[in-house]
Amino acid sequence: MKLVLIRTTINGRRYDLEVRPNMTLLDLLRDELGLTGTKRGCEVGECGACTVLMNGQAVNSCLVLAPQIDCQEVLTVEGLADGEKLHSLQESFLDHDAVHCGFCTPGMLMSAKDLLDHTPDPSEHEVRTAISGNLCRCSGYQQIVDAIKDVEGEKRKT
Repeated sequence: MKLVLIRTTINGRRYDLEVRPNMTLLDLLRDELGLTGTKRGCEVGECGACTVLMNGQAVNSCLVLAPQIDCQEVLTVEGLADGEKLHSLQESFLDHDAVHCGFCTPGMLMSAKDLLDHTPDPSEHEVRTAISGNLCRCSGYQQIVDAIKDVEGEKRKT
């Protein structure tokens, strides 16, 4: 199978990569680049475990083909923290005990980041809608909603 050359930015780092035309972004991130924070769940776009941001929009990386990220910018959960300093969303998830088994957490964080980047003061309904594509098997939704709302509350104070 002929490889496709793509140029992309992932977590602020520029990459020139040769990928199979049928490779998913999820496979590229996990298997080729070692970015395993993005989780492999259902692989059909139903669970949200593989959510990343592409050009600032939440996408299911299992549904995006790697060649589609040519000249695009991707942010994964590994790109949220600034070195050793956690992103305010990550801190809030910890503060609110919104991390149970942790499997859904990366996707939830990325969906929440998309929401807060585009809706500075979301209602609880907007938060719930934004994370509706992310399944949590531990039933931690209320803590997750509280964590997302609390981050926004901190932003209003500053």
